[in-house]
Amino acid sequence: MNYKVKVDNVSKVYDLNRSKISKIISLFTFGQVYKIKPFYALKNINFEVQPGDSVGILGLNGSGKSTLSDLLGEVTQPTDGKIDINGKSSLIAVNAGLNQELTGYENIRMKCLMHGLTENEINNKFKDIVAFSELGEFLEQPIKNYSSGMKSKLGFAIAIHTDPDILIVDEALSVGDETFADKCFMKMKEFQGQGKTIFFVSHATGQVKKWCNKAVWIQYGEMKEFGDSHTVINNYSEFISKYKSLTKAEQLEYKEKMHDQQKLNKRSSLNQPKEDFSKSGLTFGLLFLLLFLAGILGQVMTLQ
Repeated sequence: MNYKVKVDNVSKVYDLNRSKISKIISLFTFGQVYKIKPFYALKNINFEVQPGDSVGILGLNGSGKSTLSDLLGEVTQPTDGKIDINGKSSLIAVNAGLNQELTGYENIRMKCLMHGLTENEINNKFKDIVAFSELGEFLEQPIKNYSSGMKSKLGFAIAIHTDPDILIVDEALSVGDETFADKCFMKMKEFQGQGKTIFFVSHATGQVKKWCNKAVWIQYGEMKEFGDSHTVINNYSEFISKYKSLTKAEQLEYKEKMHDQQKLNKRSSLNQPKEDFSKSGLTFGLLFLLLFLAGILGQVMTLQ
């Protein structure tokens, strides 16, 4: 097993028919009342990445790039399939893992603890993180007062000092200033020299071509292509040129058509509830719900 990351037949499905009330009722009726309306954010994604690879993730807005980066960063789990990661991953995205109510200083300590660093390790790295972020006295302010560029600076500064094996950068360098971005790219180059694996989500194909040896093209939930970055980028750029030649109305029509396909896909190994719920399951579920409500009512009466 010489791969660093293996994405094996991964799908991520969201239910478009999950209001709060439907979730509560489904909980007590074992999902038999409300029929799931699946939306495939990702469907049957497969690829392997070797140690030292830098992989660009390309695709139009809404194609599933951030969903894939969240899965690779282990922020969320696949609905189906498996992602095998040999090492410690760290996701850098605007707001990723940051507590809006805490200050920058407090977020540094919190995120480092989340990455498994000890108090001594955090203390040893703290000044370096602060210096790299270039945020100065703003670190005393709550994150909710930060611009998106400031958040990405803080996130990048923290992530690279936790010494991850796999670094996932999701559009974080597109919102900061150019000087800081250059510094981040130099750090990424240093990581490449250490044999670390990098995933880089960006619309800037020039940056992907410069910094990545491989690329994956996600097209509305499905993997269009994976392989040598120059080949994938050339094919993707050709598609983008054709897409941009369409009128705004034609672009919108194309997007709506692709989103409809993401809804129409049939589930395979995913567990889809039957459209016709069983009477016994529904009866038991409703009885359980009534007993639950009766218990709550009994507690209220007792308190009175």
